[in-house]
Amino acid sequence: MSCPALPEGFDATDPDLLQSRVPFPEFAQLRQTAPVWWCPQRRGITGFDDEGYWAVTRHADVKYVSTHPELFSSTTNTAIIRFNEHIARDAIDAQRLIMLNMDPPEHTRVRQIVQRGFTPRAIRGLEEALRDRARKIVEEAAATAADGSFDFVTQVACELPLQAIAELIGVPQKDRTKIFDWSNKMIAYDDPEYAITEEVGSNAAMELIGYAMNLSAQRKECPAKDIVTQLVAAEGQGNLGSDEFGFFVLLLAVAGNETTRNAISHGMHAFLTHPEQWELYKATRPSTAAEEIVRWATPVVSFQRTATQDTELSGQKIKAGDRVGMFYSSANHDPEVFTNPDVFDITRDPNPHLGFGGGGPHFCLGKSLAVMEIDLIFNALADTLPDLRLTTDPPRRLRAAWLNGIKELRVTHP
Repeated sequence: MSCPALPEGFDATDPDLLQSRVPFPEFAQLRQTAPVWWCPQRRGITGFDDEGYWAVTRHADVKYVSTHPELFSSTTNTAIIRFNEHIARDAIDAQRLIMLNMDPPEHTRVRQIVQRGFTPRAIRGLEEALRDRARKIVEEAAATAADGSFDFVTQVACELPLQAIAELIGVPQKDRTKIFDWSNKMIAYDDPEYAITEEVGSNAAMELIGYAMNLSAQRKECPAKDIVTQLVAAEGQGNLGSDEFGFFVLLLAVAGNETTRNAISHGMHAFLTHPEQWELYKATRPSTAAEEIVRWATPVVSFQRTATQDTELSGQKIKAGDRVGMFYSSANHDPEVFTNPDVFDITRDPNPHLGFGGGGPHFCLGKSLAVMEIDLIFNALADTLPDLRLTTDPPRRLRAAWLNGIKELRVTHP
């Protein structure tokens, strides 16, 4: 099915496009005229030996793909929809060791182990420490700002997710900047400002994995009362091997750091460009705010699956081996599901957004932790910096193929 209203050569995974904006008008056209649309690509441009993928843009279809892993595989081509065209296929295949890129039953085995660290009790156990950290982060940003101005991303948004990961798995706080640096290098190879190659990104991934494996070895030698010990101390008895733990920490560094950081950054920008919502938040602190921030931000624009057999989706025939892109940013603005989807409304309820995935085996393991972090940081901001406002500098967006990233957001306070 064609979609003549789209610009020539439109591709929602084009990093140049996503550096400038999320293509909401084009997504709306696709939902209306071609909800499962073939996006042609030059062979090899995304690292895959094919000529394109199916773009899935409706909420219901994204959920269907997400909840049918027997039809749509995460392992075949991984969940990342676009790599650099120079990446080697074996480098893509190596990423199958990450839980994000596993299918059942292997995914089921690993997830059952790591979810021990994300029980409601485990998350509640972090709350008081993270509330105190959120307050200190905001106070330090306010105190160190030159002329009342500072970069919200580096001084506020990135800090709490990093500290939460450190708190969760027992990484010393002094090492959190290493995780920040490694995770940035792993996802920033499309952004020329960082001058980071795929090789640098791969090396950063290996450094992070090595760091985590050393941490695992230490806990096996000397167990402690932390999640690392629970996950690795009794290897062979339903726990993770050191290499599996290393890849789990790598996933946390991106899934638990980059995504929550960008949700917080987009959330602050949304509040300050919708001042009536900021006033409402400061006055009432609604429990629904964090979920709307995630819907609005949708930090992961898209992930992909690969069809395991010939199948059909919304009347469109899909062949075995075809890649299928799930566009969460589009699904989260589907008017069939959300009333006034283009309105930022922190009281939105219900809010069945797909910002944590479309359900199924890969639904975000750390959702409760992410929601807590967002709630805590915005409560701290409302208490400490209630008059925060944007400077005249526009937000600077990350050049990336699948992340809705902000790398700088200048704010000021009286």
